[in-house]
Amino acid sequence: MDAVDWNERYADAELVWSATPNQFVAGQLAELTPGRAVDLAAGEGRNALWLSSLGWQVTAVDFAQAGLDKGRAVEPPSDHPIEWVCADVLTWAAPVPVDLAVIAYLQLPAAGRQRAVRRAWCALDIGGTFLCVAHDSSNLAEGTGGPQDPSVLMTADDVLADLDGESFEVVRAERVSREVEPGHGGEPARTAYDCLVHLVKR
Repeated sequence: MDAVDWNERYADAELVWSATPNQFVAGQLAELTPGRAVDLAAGEGRNALWLSSLGWQVTAVDFAQAGLDKGRAVEPPSDHPIEWVCADVLTWAAPVPVDLAVIAYLQLPAAGRQRAVRRAWCALDIGGTFLCVAHDSSNLAEGTGGPQDPSVLMTADDVLADLDGESFEVVRAERVSREVEPGHGGEPARTAYDCLVHLVKR
């Protein structure tokens, strides 16, 4: 999907994603000391809004203006308002180093993913935190939901390979499970599989 497709999807009044942060973003980052953060492929800004509520100075970057507009519309008054930037994550560059770079559920083939991961990495100051959460490659056969195109799925090892030659401390790099609530009919919750990569830049 390109920016036109995503703008059309976000144009609906209803949220495409939940209003709350991704559970792995919240679980990994809740205890960090706030500083400067960038949320790449921010969509409607659920993770950016959550980080801002904790005191982070956040830049939310996405190529779909309609998604950013929805996030801006629900942003509460703050001493540090979110900077909503409509830009391609493959070419955007941070004007100043940040303390945290988040990529959550970006769906790109391997070459594009590597460029986005390296963009996020280059935005980080030394000692900064990198967090990537994505649909794991194994989810196609073993899990539920998510993209059905294997070319946009990945593993934690794929993300680490994208950063080959860089210096970092691995906090977590693994497959994680996520319970997906049933949509209707009283069906039981099902399990989806994501990859999670949490690094500290050295």
